[in-house]
Amino acid sequence: MAKTIRLTMAQAVVKFLSSQMTVIDGVKQPIFGGCWAIFGHGNVAGIGEALYQARNGFPTYRAHNEQSMAHSAIAYAKANFRRRFMACTTSIGPGALNMVTAAGVAHVNRLPVLFLPGDVFANRAPDPVLQQIEAFGDGTVSASDAFRPVSRYFDRITRPEQIIVALRRAMQVLTDPADCGPVTLSLCQDVQAEAFDYPENFFEERVWTTNRRIRPDENELANAIALISAAKKPVIVAGGGVLYSLASDELTAFADRHGIPVVVTQAGKSAIDERHPLALGSVGVTGTSAANAIAEDADLVIGIGTRFQDFTTGSWALFKNEDLKVLSINVAPIDGGKHGAEPLIADAREALTLISEKLGDWRAPTTLADKADLAKATWAKSVDRMFSPDFVTGTGLPSDAQVIGAVTRSIDLEKSMVLCAAGGLPGELHKLWPATKPGSYHMEYGFSCMGYEIAGGLGAKMARPELDIVVMVGDGSYMMANSEIATSVMIGRKITVVVLDNRGYGCINRLQMATGGANFNNLLDDAYHVVPSNIDFRAHAEAMGAVAVKVSTVAELEQALAASKSHDRTSVIVIDTDPLTTTGDGGHWWDVAVPEVSPRAEVNKAHEAYKKALAFQRLG
Repeated sequence: MAKTIRLTMAQAVVKFLSSQMTVIDGVKQPIFGGCWAIFGHGNVAGIGEALYQARNGFPTYRAHNEQSMAHSAIAYAKANFRRRFMACTTSIGPGALNMVTAAGVAHVNRLPVLFLPGDVFANRAPDPVLQQIEAFGDGTVSASDAFRPVSRYFDRITRPEQIIVALRRAMQVLTDPADCGPVTLSLCQDVQAEAFDYPENFFEERVWTTNRRIRPDENELANAIALISAAKKPVIVAGGGVLYSLASDELTAFADRHGIPVVVTQAGKSAIDERHPLALGSVGVTGTSAANAIAEDADLVIGIGTRFQDFTTGSWALFKNEDLKVLSINVAPIDGGKHGAEPLIADAREALTLISEKLGDWRAPTTLADKADLAKATWAKSVDRMFSPDFVTGTGLPSDAQVIGAVTRSIDLEKSMVLCAAGGLPGELHKLWPATKPGSYHMEYGFSCMGYEIAGGLGAKMARPELDIVVMVGDGSYMMANSEIATSVMIGRKITVVVLDNRGYGCINRLQMATGGANFNNLLDDAYHVVPSNIDFRAHAEAMGAVAVKVSTVAELEQALAASKSHDRTSVIVIDTDPLTTTGDGGHWWDVAVPEVSPRAEVNKAHEAYKKALAFQRLG
């Protein structure tokens, strides 16, 4: 008869999570980096007590906001290339629902995180319990059901023995390269406290493989070889899957051997050293002129680990060659077949190695590399111009590009990570940041979630303590979520935050203007107010324990960045920036529907331009 151990359900959950391991660079270590927790009714008595008992081996971190702590957990997984991840627990009701947005971030970006929200009483005796959502037509519904569409696996635990199956399923999803994403186990609060005689072998140490190498089907591989061999103007679009496959060296070797230029998505940036002659930088809506020039004329787009988001494809209007074919190398079939692509369902590293072996000495025509060289040199001049402190903006305030240039000059790019998420900065960083090492560029642009930045910077620092983490964030995102500055100080994880204050949502204001709209409700001065906004970000950050300073010029910014290196805790540097100036070179049209009818001439003019642009959109 199997030996058992009597534990509460919550104790069993924590004990199981503590025994899950992985191996990274030959070193075995826990696969969970710990658990973020904000306690309330619904988790403080059950899982809170269980975490306390395990605190010496399974760390618990206290945050200030449930969404933010989940962002930290997600960034931790991303910075670890999905090889390690974290759990997050909350109370029922608002605490749980605060994490749903973060679950969307993890789902879209294919990132592993375990959500453990509290839930209503399974026995329903105190029904309705405090914070319970009552669905009048369905007695089984609770607030946690909101996690269903943004979870790769969802389960509600209504009996203590159900976690035996549920936790094993959860681990399969969290470690599966194709199905990877958020898992939600909603823990009924009374069941957390119930005891059960669990099999001892349920808690035995298990080592998980997080980089399962899926080898390609022979027929799909042969088709891929034929497509590449016939191409005259191929281009590689490298996505995040290259990084998660740890295939950067193989990508570089493949490009070298076969003479194929490489362009990168937001998730794929840093998959190749951008100093490489064939690395043309970002592609698409926020693409460099070099990358987009090659992509527009390509007769074969080789997507590797990308889901071909609309920013990557210019809303499928970027690729203008009438003979275009798309080859999509991806572990996920849903991504491999998008827009009629020829799929090669395989791990990026395995696919690149096998394709290169089969291609042998085949190379793309040398005219392609020559064109790439010229395009890259032209783009480099654009970068120098935009980075120059002498560049004059319309308001005289520094541009985002000038701030980015100052940061690149002030840090050690080999020992740093830049992190951002939403607004205008992602576009400028995608174009301009000189990524050199895998993981040195960390962008959440799958969901483009405002408020990810500071919490994400904290999670990245927890994952990569040896790196200097530089968070670049606009004033709009800062106001959305900034509380984890205090957490970073409290737990001794130093990050550097550069706040670019353009007085509002500058990116959407520019989009509003580009689609014929009037300046309305985006910049602070164009919004309804009785008292003009005058937010002191320096004082605010200082009040949370950071070392904070406000600077006026690019030169002062560089001095502040240099001084921040000697600080013993999180540093925040604030600078006022121009809300309108962006890098005009590069870029591409993006499909944002413009009203067909308007009393305003500006909107009607924008709609005519929109109709013309739609003619280039590929629907196949």
